[in-house]
Amino acid sequence: MKNFTQKIFFILALATSLKAVAQTPKLNSLPSATATMYLDFDGQTVKSYAWNGNTSFVCAPSGMTSDQITEIFNRVSEDYRPFNINITTDSTKFIAAPLAQRMRLIVTPTSAWYQGVGGISYIGSFTWGDDVPGFVFTDRLANNPKYIAECCSHEGGHTVGLSHQSSYDANCNLTETYALGTGSGEIGWAPIMGNSYYKNMTGWNYGPTPYGCSLTQDNLTIITTSNGFGYRTDDYTETLDNSTYSLGTNNFSDAGLITTDTDKDAFKFMISQNSTLHLEVSPYGLNGGRDAANLDVKVELFNSSKTLINTFNPADALAVITDVALSAGTYYMVVTGVGNANTSEYGSLGAYTIKGTAGVLPIKDITLSGNSNDGKHNLNWKVISDEPIKSQTLEVSEDGIHFNTLTPLTASRVDYSYVPVQTGNLYYRLKVTSVIDQTAYSNVTVLKSTGIKKLFSISTFVRENIAVNAAEKYQYKLMDVNGKMIAIGNGAKGMNTINLYNQPAGMYVLQVISDNNKQTERIIKQ
Repeated sequence: MKNFTQKIFFILALATSLKAVAQTPKLNSLPSATATMYLDFDGQTVKSYAWNGNTSFVCAPSGMTSDQITEIFNRVSEDYRPFNINITTDSTKFIAAPLAQRMRLIVTPTSAWYQGVGGISYIGSFTWGDDVPGFVFTDRLANNPKYIAECCSHEGGHTVGLSHQSSYDANCNLTETYALGTGSGEIGWAPIMGNSYYKNMTGWNYGPTPYGCSLTQDNLTIITTSNGFGYRTDDYTETLDNSTYSLGTNNFSDAGLITTDTDKDAFKFMISQNSTLHLEVSPYGLNGGRDAANLDVKVELFNSSKTLINTFNPADALAVITDVALSAGTYYMVVTGVGNANTSEYGSLGAYTIKGTAGVLPIKDITLSGNSNDGKHNLNWKVISDEPIKSQTLEVSEDGIHFNTLTPLTASRVDYSYVPVQTGNLYYRLKVTSVIDQTAYSNVTVLKSTGIKKLFSISTFVRENIAVNAAEKYQYKLMDVNGKMIAIGNGAKGMNTINLYNQPAGMYVLQVISDNNKQTERIIKQ
């Protein structure tokens, strides 16, 4: 992500498109905007005084699938969501935009002509008016959509006038040319103009550059005052009165956008009878999750007299998900972006959705806690519900963002213990479903794991499934006590289950084989 600071004017030969490996979906984040940033996945031939010594070179198509291109587009679009600019994969939108308000970022595996970086662009080139492109090299970024998207936003940031964001120690010594950010899990944060590959929450920030700890850079001001475009128009006012936007009565859903660190969006809703309101205000994330979210949400709830009655701002989560008992009447809600333990509210910007459901909610509370003892993780929980529980699932994550099933549990279980094979922090949550199919999640509990010497942790006393927690992929053979083969198959790294549901109670033998280990265990089905 190296860049040049000098401004070079040149004549760029008309680029000729190459046939893409996959059909690029035509996507636009804000089609009405004049300013345009074009993510070019289709391949180009480039001849420029600014690149490759004016020697013509061919950039191959990205080789990304349509799903990967869509993910990259969505990630980059969310980074630029506060601004009046269209992120697009459609070349016709780029061609139609004014010369001094457009940028082409060529996403390509053709990187040999420029060594040592994941991408390259010129600072301020967005307004040059001569179509100088920037480049993002997919082969240098492991063809990983997350990495490629972060590099696109970063190189795009250079073109709209930004330098790198760096870190310094207390004595003003440079420690990181590309600031790595801080924290982990859902609220782990890094600046877009630093190294944002490895954090979930990324954003624009006000911080030092490589040119000195006192030489700070105000990303948002530079972007919105130097390129012919500013912020998007505010979608909702913050006034609490008769003009406040109404969400409706009892059940409602809507969406909004926080564009600046002072932006507050106000809403009004009505509750027709005394009930519990289940409220979810969630930042934009991929596939309805928190992956790629840039906004940490705070919600303030007011009664009809405009008196503040509650503030929701969870310390370890970006979304507000809560159940609150309300009497019949009119209420106001204000949504804004806030900082957290890892970043300030400056760059806590982006899209969000609102969903509210009033009524009697059977699952009132789920509290998960745990401890680590001699390598074993012990988890226990308490569920308060007006309706019987149908099922429970304990989930685990190594990054606090992507959760997978650790083990399904019977409705009556209130604890679970096992020895993890992973090392480092493990994040746990409990998913509970009632008999009327309401699903709710517990809080997230973090336990530290030192791992175990065995590559495979296998449950030996089971009722329905054998749980295999694997440090690497493997093959298995399941036999009865007489050596008769019952099942063979493959398992992946992490938590797996082998079904014994249709087998009678008794003793079985499980053999697990990987590239580095062979392990045999006796299994007792109760």
